[in-house]
Amino acid sequence: MMIPVFVVIPLACAFLIPLAARKTEVAAQVIACAGSLALLVLSVMSVFWVRQGILIYEVGGWPAPFGILMTLDGLSVLMLIVVNVVGFLSLIYSVDYMKRYTSPGYYYTLFCLLLAGLNGVVISGDLFNLFVFVEITAVASYALVAFGTEREELEAAFRYAVLGTVASAAILLGIGVIYSYTSTLNMADMALTLGGGMPDKVVPFVAVLFIAGFGLKAALVPFHSWLPDAHPAAPAPISAMLSGVVIKTIGVYAMLRILFNVFGITPEISAVLVWLGIASMVFGVLLAIGQWDFKRLLAYHSISQIGYVVFGVGLGTPLGIIGGLFHLFNHSIFKSLLFLNSGSVEQAAGTRKLDELGGLSDSMPVTGWTSLIASLSISGIPPLCGFWSKLIIIVAAFQAGHTAGAVACIFTGIITLASFLKVQQYAFLRKGKSMEKVKESPFLMRFAMVALAVVCIAAGLAFMPFVRAVIDPAANILIEGTGIVFKILGV
Repeated sequence: MMIPVFVVIPLACAFLIPLAARKTEVAAQVIACAGSLALLVLSVMSVFWVRQGILIYEVGGWPAPFGILMTLDGLSVLMLIVVNVVGFLSLIYSVDYMKRYTSPGYYYTLFCLLLAGLNGVVISGDLFNLFVFVEITAVASYALVAFGTEREELEAAFRYAVLGTVASAAILLGIGVIYSYTSTLNMADMALTLGGGMPDKVVPFVAVLFIAGFGLKAALVPFHSWLPDAHPAAPAPISAMLSGVVIKTIGVYAMLRILFNVFGITPEISAVLVWLGIASMVFGVLLAIGQWDFKRLLAYHSISQIGYVVFGVGLGTPLGIIGGLFHLFNHSIFKSLLFLNSGSVEQAAGTRKLDELGGLSDSMPVTGWTSLIASLSISGIPPLCGFWSKLIIIVAAFQAGHTAGAVACIFTGIITLASFLKVQQYAFLRKGKSMEKVKESPFLMRFAMVALAVVCIAAGLAFMPFVRAVIDPAANILIEGTGIVFKILGV
């Protein structure tokens, strides 16, 4: 069974890289990139594996609920693709970008630990190991945010760590409470036990703890205060991972997996998710529009765009869930690309202040064009991928009778477009700034940006086949809710 390989490969790379880095930096780069490429290939192959049904690996041969399970279903496959597409291209980008930093061995080791934690969260079948992998991801993230060791990075990493610890405490408390009532940590067995009836106040109390804890990990409003500092402070490829992957995997994915497949979605929980999504959409984009720091602007847009995901899925309708999960994938691609663009601009021009830039489309054509594609996609301009997922969410909102949410989506889209028109105008199109000495980024950085731009275009032009092959199976897992326990436990 190949399921454990998603954790074994990055852990093995994390072990080998410090040894190889003693000899040469190139060896560390090769090991990290080769391991990530293998994960990417396996993630794409997993689309075909789950067509026969949910795959289960029993660690040590112990069956559920006594042993540890690793599961692979449609939702897991979607998240594995998100994690490993962005992870591989961020590592490729890092080969040239991280030359400005010291200790490459530590960087690539932490990056592989980050991938191990993210993949582990996705395939975990029990709450305890999900929490362990969340913490592995979080600790690696804290260290990578602080990797530059300047005052800004260290302050941002400290704040991120403090608030992340608060979130982890809420999650752990919720796990402890629900375990005390169900006497199991296996998520499928827990769902089966909860279906037999529980004290009325236990599940709502634990749901609040999980929404607060995972909401903080996902930077939903009002739990978002750490993100605008952490994302700009981190190296560009780490900013891409944080925004494109980390907040979705240890925040949104973990929360939705528990609320839908363990507790079962209720009208009350659905309403909470919907209004958290609306608040994140609106407040995030309003805070972004006035920013002049390129990366900080992108950080606030991460808060706004994650609101679309939570709102769409929170509607609880099949179309809303499909739209939310499709936007989760799309956001991981175009937001990662935008953060890589910002790193390319900062490295070439020496600043990320929009009012200090100008005319970069002439001296950095690849960065300029890929940034334009990502900007149009996040703004919901057809036929790029962001347009279709936003359209699906808006239609789902109207179908569900949630006119306020649909209007919020449209309003947020208009302000997002205005914000990125500002980015394009000030950084790339306007003249008058002296940028003659600015040169285009090295080849591997350009390769990563072009690859993500191609995915933005391809996912938009071929959105129906992609939705049918990847998004629909993921949405079906959430739509089925607690019903998947019968497939996992065989009861």
